[in-house]
Amino acid sequence: MICAPYPEDEAWRLATLARYDLLSEAHDPFLDALTVTVARSFRAPISAVSFIDRERQFFKAITGLDVRETARSCSFCAHVLWWPEPMVVLDAREDERFAGNPLVLDAPHIRFYAGAPVHLRGVCLGSLCVIDHRPRTGFDDNQVRMLKGAASAVEERLIQMTAAAHAPESRRH
Repeated sequence: MICAPYPEDEAWRLATLARYDLLSEAHDPFLDALTVTVARSFRAPISAVSFIDRERQFFKAITGLDVRETARSCSFCAHVLWWPEPMVVLDAREDERFAGNPLVLDAPHIRFYAGAPVHLRGVCLGSLCVIDHRPRTGFDDNQVRMLKGAASAVEERLIQMTAAAHAPESRRH
């Protein structure tokens, strides 16, 4: 297993997560519904919006698993911080970065992973991902576009959430 290195903008990323309180346990109905739609669209059991904190991967929204976080060291999504495009792993058992990963060897037995970066104000905070227990033989350009489009919807929602949370008091009433 190869842990993802910390990006150069790590301090700025962490400050952005904290500034906008994106690591709160509060559920967002839009993001919850989006993960359900993404899982169904890709015929996969799991989809999540994850944010990468200093030591953990936090799931702001997740479908198909009953967890709210995992260690950053075993996070597939932490690798997405380095990718400008979606990262696709067709069979995690055959990828040196993930073959020894506890999430591959044990539950949830990840085989397939596709994650698109999620940005806010120019900073990559995490990903929108789709996960399967079975490997896949491919992930075509149309599927990449669909995943990027869904990640863009997450980014638009984050802009709405953070704008509402930081609006001047006079504009809230």
